[in-house]
Amino acid sequence: MISKELLRLLAGFRRFRERYFLQEGTVYQRVLSSGQAPKTLIIACSDSRVDPAIITSASPGELFVVRNVANLVPPYETTGRFHGVSSAIEFAVVNLKVENIVVMGHRQCGGVRALVEGKQKAEGSFVGKWMEIAKDARSRVMAKHQGADFETLCRECEMESILVSLQNLKTFPFVTDAIRERNLTLLGTYFDLEQGEMFEYDEANESFRKIDIPSGADTVEG
Repeated sequence: MISKELLRLLAGFRRFRERYFLQEGTVYQRVLSSGQAPKTLIIACSDSRVDPAIITSASPGELFVVRNVANLVPPYETTGRFHGVSSAIEFAVVNLKVENIVVMGHRQCGGVRALVEGKQKAEGSFVGKWMEIAKDARSRVMAKHQGADFETLCRECEMESILVSLQNLKTFPFVTDAIRERNLTLLGTYFDLEQGEMFEYDEANESFRKIDIPSGADTVEG
Protein backbone atom coordinates (compact mmCIF):
# COMPACT_ATOMS: atom_id res chain seq x y z
CA MET A 1 0.00 0.00 0.00
CA ILE A 2 1.31 3.41 -0.93
CA SER A 3 2.11 5.66 2.02
CA LYS A 4 0.27 8.86 2.89
CA GLU A 5 3.42 10.86 2.18
CA LEU A 6 3.68 9.48 -1.36
CA LEU A 7 -0.03 10.00 -1.97
CA ARG A 8 0.40 13.64 -1.01
CA LEU A 9 3.25 13.96 -3.51
CA LEU A 10 1.15 12.38 -6.25
CA ALA A 11 -1.70 14.75 -5.47
CA GLY A 12 0.80 17.57 -5.72
CA PHE A 13 1.85 16.33 -9.14
CA ARG A 14 -1.78 16.39 -10.24
CA ARG A 15 -2.08 20.04 -9.22
CA PHE A 16 1.22 20.78 -10.96
CA ARG A 17 0.01 19.11 -14.16
CA GLU A 18 -3.28 20.99 -14.07
CA ARG A 19 -1.45 24.29 -13.64
CA TYR A 20 1.38 23.83 -16.12
CA PHE A 21 0.19 21.37 -18.77
CA LEU A 22 -3.60 21.47 -19.08
CA GLN A 23 -3.88 25.18 -19.73
CA GLU A 24 -2.97 27.15 -22.82
CA GLY A 25 0.15 29.32 -22.92
CA THR A 26 1.80 27.87 -19.83
CA VAL A 27 5.48 28.35 -19.07
CA TYR A 28 6.19 24.70 -19.85
CA GLN A 29 4.76 25.06 -23.31
CA ARG A 30 7.13 27.97 -23.90
CA VAL A 31 10.25 26.25 -22.55
CA LEU A 32 9.46 23.04 -24.42
CA SER A 33 9.23 24.86 -27.72
CA SER A 34 12.34 27.00 -27.22
CA GLY A 35 14.50 24.73 -25.04
CA GLN A 36 16.00 25.59 -21.68
CA ALA A 37 18.02 28.78 -21.42
CA PRO A 38 18.55 29.54 -17.71
CA LYS A 39 20.76 32.51 -16.94
CA THR A 40 21.76 31.33 -13.47
CA LEU A 41 23.35 28.20 -12.04
CA ILE A 42 22.66 27.76 -8.33
CA ILE A 43 24.77 25.33 -6.30
CA ALA A 44 22.81 24.62 -3.15
CA CYS A 45 22.54 22.11 -0.33
CA SER A 46 20.42 18.96 -0.49
CA ASP A 47 18.71 20.01 2.76
CA SER A 48 14.95 19.57 2.29
CA ARG A 49 14.28 23.04 3.73
CA VAL A 50 16.49 24.86 1.23
CA ASP A 51 14.96 24.59 -2.23
CA PRO A 52 16.43 27.32 -4.47
CA ALA A 53 13.38 27.47 -6.73
CA ILE A 54 11.05 28.01 -3.77
CA ILE A 55 13.36 30.48 -2.04
CA THR A 56 13.73 32.60 -5.18
CA SER A 57 10.17 32.09 -6.47
CA ALA A 58 11.71 31.01 -9.78
CA SER A 59 9.66 29.77 -12.70
CA PRO A 60 10.34 26.49 -14.54
CA GLY A 61 13.35 26.93 -16.84
CA GLU A 62 14.70 29.94 -14.95
CA LEU A 63 17.37 28.16 -12.87
CA PHE A 64 19.87 25.38 -13.48
CA VAL A 65 20.31 23.81 -10.05
CA VAL A 66 22.96 21.53 -8.56
CA ARG A 67 22.32 20.28 -5.04
CA ASN A 68 24.64 18.28 -2.82
CA VAL A 69 25.62 17.91 0.82
CA ALA A 70 26.73 21.34 2.12
CA ASN A 71 26.59 23.03 -1.31
CA LEU A 72 30.24 22.21 -1.98
CA VAL A 73 32.20 22.56 -5.20
CA PRO A 74 35.17 20.20 -5.47
CA PRO A 75 38.43 21.51 -6.92
CA TYR A 76 39.04 20.85 -10.59
CA GLU A 77 40.76 17.53 -11.23
CA THR A 78 40.59 14.85 -13.90
CA THR A 79 41.94 11.77 -12.15
CA GLY A 80 38.71 10.55 -10.54
CA ARG A 81 36.13 8.34 -12.20
CA PHE A 82 32.86 10.17 -11.60
CA HIS A 83 32.26 13.91 -11.40
CA GLY A 84 28.59 14.67 -10.88
CA VAL A 85 29.00 18.23 -9.61
CA SER A 86 31.83 19.08 -11.98
CA SER A 87 29.94 17.80 -15.02
CA ALA A 88 26.86 19.83 -14.07
CA ILE A 89 28.97 22.98 -13.73
CA GLU A 90 30.58 22.27 -17.09
CA PHE A 91 27.21 21.78 -18.78
CA ALA A 92 25.83 25.01 -17.29
CA VAL A 93 28.85 27.11 -18.23
CA VAL A 94 29.90 25.57 -21.55
CA ASN A 95 26.60 24.43 -23.05
CA LEU A 96 23.96 26.65 -21.45
CA LYS A 97 26.33 29.61 -21.10
CA VAL A 98 24.81 30.80 -17.84
CA GLU A 99 25.59 34.37 -16.88
CA ASN A 100 25.73 33.80 -13.11
CA ILE A 101 26.85 31.09 -10.71
CA VAL A 102 25.45 31.38 -7.18
CA VAL A 103 26.73 29.24 -4.31
CA MET A 104 23.93 29.22 -1.73
CA GLY A 105 24.86 28.10 1.78
CA HIS A 106 22.45 28.06 4.68
CA ARG A 107 21.97 28.03 8.44
CA GLN A 108 21.66 24.66 10.23
CA CYS A 109 23.62 22.75 7.59
CA GLY A 110 24.00 19.16 8.80
CA GLY A 111 27.13 18.49 6.79
CA VAL A 112 28.89 21.53 8.22
CA ARG A 113 27.78 20.70 11.76
CA ALA A 114 29.38 17.27 11.45
CA LEU A 115 32.52 18.92 10.08
CA VAL A 116 32.71 21.36 13.01
CA GLU A 117 32.17 18.56 15.51
CA GLY A 118 35.12 16.76 13.98
CA LYS A 119 33.50 13.38 14.44
CA GLN A 120 35.49 10.40 13.31
CA LYS A 121 33.81 9.41 10.08
CA ALA A 122 32.72 5.85 9.60
CA GLU A 123 34.99 3.83 7.37
CA GLY A 124 33.83 4.16 3.78
CA SER A 125 31.49 7.07 4.55
CA PHE A 126 30.66 9.03 1.42
CA VAL A 127 29.57 12.07 3.43
CA GLY A 128 32.75 12.12 5.52
CA LYS A 129 34.93 11.98 2.43
CA TRP A 130 32.88 14.65 0.68
CA MET A 131 33.10 17.08 3.61
CA GLU A 132 36.90 16.97 3.42
CA ILE A 133 36.48 19.53 0.65
CA ALA A 134 35.69 22.08 3.38
CA LYS A 135 38.35 21.05 5.90
CA ASP A 136 40.33 24.25 5.30
CA ALA A 137 37.21 26.27 6.11
CA ARG A 138 36.96 24.49 9.45
CA SER A 139 40.62 25.11 10.21
CA ARG A 140 40.31 28.83 9.48
CA VAL A 141 37.18 29.21 11.60
CA MET A 142 38.64 27.30 14.54
CA ALA A 143 41.75 29.47 14.47
CA LYS A 144 39.85 32.74 14.13
CA HIS A 145 37.08 32.04 16.64
CA GLN A 146 38.82 30.23 19.48
CA GLY A 147 36.54 29.88 22.49
CA ALA A 148 33.34 30.57 20.52
CA ASP A 149 30.25 28.46 21.23
CA PHE A 150 29.30 25.60 18.95
CA GLU A 151 26.48 27.40 17.12
CA THR A 152 28.73 30.37 16.33
CA LEU A 153 31.38 28.01 14.98
CA CYS A 154 28.78 26.30 12.80
CA ARG A 155 27.46 29.57 11.42
CA GLU A 156 30.95 30.86 10.65
CA CYS A 157 31.94 27.58 9.02
CA GLU A 158 28.75 27.54 6.94
CA MET A 159 29.79 30.90 5.53
CA GLU A 160 33.46 30.03 5.18
CA SER A 161 32.64 26.89 3.22
CA ILE A 162 30.84 29.05 0.67
CA LEU A 163 34.14 30.82 0.06
CA VAL A 164 35.85 27.45 -0.45
CA SER A 165 33.33 26.62 -3.16
CA LEU A 166 33.84 30.00 -4.83
CA GLN A 167 37.60 29.48 -4.77
CA ASN A 168 37.24 25.99 -6.20
CA LEU A 169 35.03 27.26 -9.01
CA LYS A 170 37.94 29.38 -10.18
CA THR A 171 40.10 26.26 -10.58
CA PHE A 172 37.92 25.12 -13.51
CA PRO A 173 39.47 26.39 -16.78
CA PHE A 174 36.09 26.84 -18.50
CA VAL A 175 34.86 28.94 -15.56
CA THR A 176 37.85 31.27 -15.63
CA ASP A 177 37.55 31.49 -19.41
CA ALA A 178 33.89 32.51 -19.08
CA ILE A 179 34.75 35.09 -16.42
CA ARG A 180 37.38 36.61 -18.68
CA GLU A 181 35.60 36.36 -22.02
CA ARG A 182 31.95 37.07 -21.18
CA ASN A 183 31.91 38.40 -17.61
CA LEU A 184 30.46 35.34 -15.91
CA THR A 185 29.52 36.41 -12.37
CA LEU A 186 30.24 34.34 -9.25
CA LEU A 187 28.25 35.11 -6.12
CA GLY A 188 28.22 33.61 -2.64
CA THR A 189 24.94 33.78 -0.71
CA TYR A 190 23.88 32.58 2.72
CA PHE A 191 20.27 31.81 3.60
CA ASP A 192 19.47 32.19 7.29
CA LEU A 193 16.44 29.92 7.48
CA GLU A 194 15.95 30.80 11.15
CA GLN A 195 15.41 34.50 10.39
CA GLY A 196 14.25 34.29 6.77
CA GLU A 197 17.08 36.52 5.57
CA MET A 198 19.57 36.28 2.72
CA PHE A 199 23.18 37.47 2.85
CA GLU A 200 25.72 37.94 0.07
CA TYR A 201 29.49 37.88 0.24
CA ASP A 202 31.06 41.30 -0.20
CA GLU A 203 34.50 40.56 -1.62
CA ALA A 204 35.75 44.11 -1.06
CA ASN A 205 35.02 43.97 2.67
CA GLU A 206 35.61 40.21 2.98
CA SER A 207 32.35 39.72 4.85
CA PHE A 208 28.72 38.74 4.36
CA ARG A 209 26.09 41.47 4.37
CA LYS A 210 22.32 41.23 4.42
CA ILE A 211 20.69 41.74 1.05
CA ASP A 212 18.18 44.57 1.05
CA ILE A 213 15.85 44.04 -1.88
CA PRO A 214 13.83 47.00 -3.24
CA SER A 215 10.08 46.43 -3.22
CA GLY A 216 9.87 46.89 -6.99
CA ALA A 217 12.67 44.47 -7.85
CA ASP A 218 10.26 41.78 -9.02
CA THR A 219 9.03 44.05 -11.81
CA VAL A 220 12.47 44.36 -13.41
CA GLU A 221 12.45 42.71 -16.83
CA GLY A 222 15.11 40.12 -17.60
